[in-house]
Amino acid sequence: MGNSGSRVGQSFCSRFLPEEQAEIDRLFDALSSDKNSPNVSSKSFSLKALQNHVGAAVPLEMVTRLYDGMRRVDLTGKAKGPSENVSREQFTASMSHLLKGNSEEKSLMIMKMISATEGPMKAREVQKFTEDLVGSVVHVLSHRQELRGWTGKEAPGPAPRVQVLAAQLLSEMKLQDGKRFLGPQWLDCDCDRAMIEDWVFRVPHVAIFLSVVIHKGFLVLCSSLDLTTLVPERQVDQGRGFESILDILSVMYINAHLPREQRHCWRLLFSSELHGHSFSQLCGHITHRGPCVAVLEDHDKHVFGGFASCSWEVKPQFQGDDRCFLFSICPSMAVYTHTGYNDHYMYLNHGQQTIPNGLGMGGQHNYFGLWVDVDFGKGHSRAKPTCTTYNSPQLSAQENFQFDKMEVWAVGDPSEEQLAKGNKSILDADPEAQALLEISGRSRHSEGLREIPDDE
Repeated sequence: MGNSGSRVGQSFCSRFLPEEQAEIDRLFDALSSDKNSPNVSSKSFSLKALQNHVGAAVPLEMVTRLYDGMRRVDLTGKAKGPSENVSREQFTASMSHLLKGNSEEKSLMIMKMISATEGPMKAREVQKFTEDLVGSVVHVLSHRQELRGWTGKEAPGPAPRVQVLAAQLLSEMKLQDGKRFLGPQWLDCDCDRAMIEDWVFRVPHVAIFLSVVIHKGFLVLCSSLDLTTLVPERQVDQGRGFESILDILSVMYINAHLPREQRHCWRLLFSSELHGHSFSQLCGHITHRGPCVAVLEDHDKHVFGGFASCSWEVKPQFQGDDRCFLFSICPSMAVYTHTGYNDHYMYLNHGQQTIPNGLGMGGQHNYFGLWVDVDFGKGHSRAKPTCTTYNSPQLSAQENFQFDKMEVWAVGDPSEEQLAKGNKSILDADPEAQALLEISGRSRHSEGLREIPDDE
């Protein structure tokens, strides 16, 4: 490991472009000239200097981890332990590894941030690092006012979302016997460098979160960080403020699984809080509006939902494609993608007598992976043992659940066609319902509520 650290350290300069290296050098000069560290050489900086520079932007635990990781970088392969302070060479190498490095270099730095000793570390140490990292991302984005309309406040629930997302990231780690890290029984297992490197390679959120903390915490090389696909802009009609079921971590997790062109913007289409507990209102607000994310919170505080890759349409047939997925947010975070077993991705029906009326995703009639009944506020999630379409387990606390909170968010930019169709009545989308009204002699009450379109 010492030889690898020496080799990586000696090649770090090539990672930065000249203008980037100049910015890194300016930051080091500012840190090393800190007036509150009089006993430190001008060729290095102290933990106190880093804390003074960062201020309240990054939690102290993560600042300390970053500092310790830097001073444990051994550029010669001959060091007998960490240096007292951080030199220019150590700082540049560390920043290069963390911001520009490959998974090998990033894993080297992460291990130095976790432990002062060489060799394997316990899984519980990696767990604590991951929780510190996830918490630091929320902290720095909130401090720098980069939440883009979302809340950084901890969402209510049985477990803090920081711990829930950290547990999800850790569950992707493969232990030495090939098993996944899936619970507290694994906390005393050893994690070696190969495992950490494989984890960093396969779970991009680890490196992305580290880069956010450094770019936004240190305010360095910020132009190279694009937050738009990590944190989508939250759009809600003016004057209609409300508290979403989702917090910033939940949004970032779901957003990472969307098609890339749909990650930059979420527009609220429906909220039971704003638009009422009505299935007709739900249909009227979400049909013909493009891809969207639906999320519910049941009475037991389980939070779950699904991504519809295509516009919802009221019709008796299944719809959608294999980009659709179901997900869970609380008590655990997970995404469940298509299995190829069938094409029952999406279903939305209303006003029929012989087949179910409601919104469903996955499974089959009366046995959906996720079902919202036409009797709004009731639903089911049936999986014995898993949903045939998405391989998802039961998402709700109870198989037949009740809920008060539901939201639907359109993702990405709407097309002109979607905007035009979104202004149509639900009866336009369901000609059979319109015909039934006409046969019974009842008028379309929604006609009088239409806005007069602008002249072409």
